[in-house]
Amino acid sequence: MLALACLGVTVAPHAGSAQVKDYKPVTDERLANPEPENWLQYRGNYKGWGYSPLDQITSANIGRLTPMWSYSTGKLEGHQAPPIVNNGVMFVSTPGNQVVALDAKTGDQLWTYKRELPEELVQLHPTNRGVGLYGDKVYLATLDACVVALSAKTGEQVWEKCIADWSDGYYMTLSPLIAKGKVMVGVSGGEFGIRGFITAVDAETGQEAWKTYTVPGPGEPGFETWKGDAWKTGGAPVWIQGNYDPKNNVAYFGTGNGGPWMPDTRPGDNLYATSALALDVDTGAIKGHHQYHWNDAWDWDEVSAPILVDVERGGKTIPALVHAGRNGYLWTLERHEDGKIGFIEGKPYVNQNVFTGLDPKTGRPSYDPTKVPGTNKKLAFCPGLWGGKDWPPEAYNPKTGMLYIPANDNLCSELGGVPITGRAPGEMYVGVTIDEILSSLRFRDGVDASKPVDIGEVQAWDLKTGKKAWTHTFQDSANWGPLLTTGGDLVFGGGTSDRKFRAFDAKSGKVVWETRLNSGVTGVPSTYMVDGVQYIAVQAGWGVDAERMMGGISTLLPENRRPPKMTQGGVIWVFALGKDQTKQQAAAQ
Repeated sequence: MLALACLGVTVAPHAGSAQVKDYKPVTDERLANPEPENWLQYRGNYKGWGYSPLDQITSANIGRLTPMWSYSTGKLEGHQAPPIVNNGVMFVSTPGNQVVALDAKTGDQLWTYKRELPEELVQLHPTNRGVGLYGDKVYLATLDACVVALSAKTGEQVWEKCIADWSDGYYMTLSPLIAKGKVMVGVSGGEFGIRGFITAVDAETGQEAWKTYTVPGPGEPGFETWKGDAWKTGGAPVWIQGNYDPKNNVAYFGTGNGGPWMPDTRPGDNLYATSALALDVDTGAIKGHHQYHWNDAWDWDEVSAPILVDVERGGKTIPALVHAGRNGYLWTLERHEDGKIGFIEGKPYVNQNVFTGLDPKTGRPSYDPTKVPGTNKKLAFCPGLWGGKDWPPEAYNPKTGMLYIPANDNLCSELGGVPITGRAPGEMYVGVTIDEILSSLRFRDGVDASKPVDIGEVQAWDLKTGKKAWTHTFQDSANWGPLLTTGGDLVFGGGTSDRKFRAFDAKSGKVVWETRLNSGVTGVPSTYMVDGVQYIAVQAGWGVDAERMMGGISTLLPENRRPPKMTQGGVIWVFALGKDQTKQQAAAQ
């Protein structure tokens, strides 16, 4: 990832056609118990479910689902943020650190904000994954490593707090987690030799409340898992919003890769890279952790925060954390009241040939040494660099008891490192060439590319039994589609190279509706209700790693099966049920 700086940066709010009237402040109580008609944060609730109980739209009537309005963002690249909705007002962030406020019923623009970024900024991941709401403000984490607070009514900037120096390789793309008056964010930059951290700032003033490094320093627990000065450039970025347990006041975050990429450059387990972290929201203290894999060699970021859900095992109900890992394993962990994290089980959900087993007590994996690349040691491994699932979030439906995963299978990578030289601030510090990364993809041994290849998937796992319930497969295309599930027993997602946005029956996996949009869909879908009407909202706009990965897949396919070049341009799409034509025709007769 890449970063920017706050020195000399100016901010440019742009007036909209109207202001927000009668704005309803967002409180801790509302975030903890969101009204069904609203979508107040990244995954809808603190647990990270990506679920809404709204059930007006079902498999029985979804044939009537039709676009109600759309809004062109005026931006290119990957549009990944969910439309956030509070009492009929929609807030959406786009690439370029732009925020728009819209009437959620009509699509009318209320205001826009655009941050002016430094001209020198090189954007490795030019995207943003959403705003946070609290009180009467909207919060944005920026590419120049700042947190910005905006007036929800006007879009005017209230304050900004720059938490790191962008010129040193730090930047942010995540949506903020907000609880107890604290705006919590983490930094990107794992490819630039940064030392990752999570910080909390006061929601009213922007003043720093605490800062917790994800790579421990001298005298801190876990420092012994690093050798020499490797900790100073150890990575472990945090670029997806965390989840929160209000009862125990614990926030859960996921961390990314160690840096540089090749494991021999940083011997040891490398805590707390590729881990789940439990943090005390009052102090930032690390109360517990689980490292999904140690001394990462495959760029398998595990930044998606584990979802909070109860599972049944051995006749007991266990408070759990569930995470579909980039390393290709589905992890079920136990969360304790004191923040400690225990291991329950882990199992592959895609083909994985690196792990040879898991310690039954701790979940620590053992490795096949022939699948661990290094400096001047090029080796193949499965899944590939983008993993069984990259950042696009899974979704959990409490009605069906199922976890829905946007997965990719049958893909591997072949990779090797080059000797690393001294780090230069703001320059990539990976130890693998860009050409090597972009050409690393391979199909799994035994895959016949002369025939359509099963790659992208939507999987459903029954968390009560720990078994897979169904799989829908996409041929010759990866799946980069974040998922939404609803009380109407539906699952929504896009993410494929054909530009389609789909709805699946949550129980059977059958595709019950689909439509082709202007561009590919990597946006997080959301749903809300205004004046008794349920809406489904999503951003279309292809780019970033989805585009890079599909470019690699295309080189592996025969020319006649390669997808056409993806159309570009960001659009917010909003759908609702149209009129029942059958009833209208019957009434006319």
